[in-house]
Amino acid sequence: MLEKFPGLRSLRAFNAAAQHLSFTKAASELGVTPAAISHQIKEIEDQIGVELFSRTSRSMALTREGEILSTAAAESLDMLARAIKRIKRLENRNQLKVSASPSIAAKWLVPRLDRFLDLVPGADVRIDVTANVLDFERDDVDIAIRFGEGRYPGLKADLLFQDKVFPVCSPRLITKQKPLNTPKDLLHHPLIHLDYDAQGTPWPNWKMWMQAAGIRDFDDKRGLHFGQTSLTVQAAIDGHGVALGDSTLVADDLLAGRLVKPFELSLRAPPQFAYHVISPLDSTQNPLVDAFRQWCLTEAKETTRQL
Repeated sequence: MLEKFPGLRSLRAFNAAAQHLSFTKAASELGVTPAAISHQIKEIEDQIGVELFSRTSRSMALTREGEILSTAAAESLDMLARAIKRIKRLENRNQLKVSASPSIAAKWLVPRLDRFLDLVPGADVRIDVTANVLDFERDDVDIAIRFGEGRYPGLKADLLFQDKVFPVCSPRLITKQKPLNTPKDLLHHPLIHLDYDAQGTPWPNWKMWMQAAGIRDFDDKRGLHFGQTSLTVQAAIDGHGVALGDSTLVADDLLAGRLVKPFELSLRAPPQFAYHVISPLDSTQNPLVDAFRQWCLTEAKETTRQL
């Protein structure tokens, strides 16, 4: 049967035609003529002895046999594409593709990358900033940092941080006229809010913090509202108000004096709000991936120690 197996070029032509249900559109996608697409599909039909498309003067559709082959062709071409990506990564052992969600990339990972490059001279590190669901088999990524519960079946998920949340602001915001000596003084300052929840559980917010501080008469609608942690932190650095800072993401700004922590009262983030470094189970077989994973864990311990 293998001698009748369609060639790769014919499979690509059939896959494109099956996706578009049009020889003309398939030809445009592949940069060939419609006649070439028709010839390659006819070649497959002759090889396996069935018709793959039913055609009328106005439309075309996949036959039952065509639908079966279409599914197999799409899966096979996708598998081949992923295999080629893995082969290319094997050829360039110095290249590391890291995926990280926006806030952790901006406020923690990127400011520290020079330390990793000092540790592994010659490493070619490429950062992909996204919070999208990750598929190591499908995506061109070697290792990732993600925010969540850390449940990634078939992957290694190492806990980096389980954060605390506390008020932070620019030192310029605190004046004799508007001090921050007690939590009630916050009522005289603009507040910066992060509106975020996961699986129905809200991220620790000002209403929660005020209640923990014993303040009940509080309007949690006033102030600036953002949907991303890095934006709330930047707004605080710029002096726009007091934010609830995620301990990991404000660590460097506190050490540098860009932010201050006026009160010690903090809230513990729920378990589903944590940062993990995600890697394939066999990451130890790739020295660069394993080195980056170990470096992340070491840096996370140091960040936690400094808080």
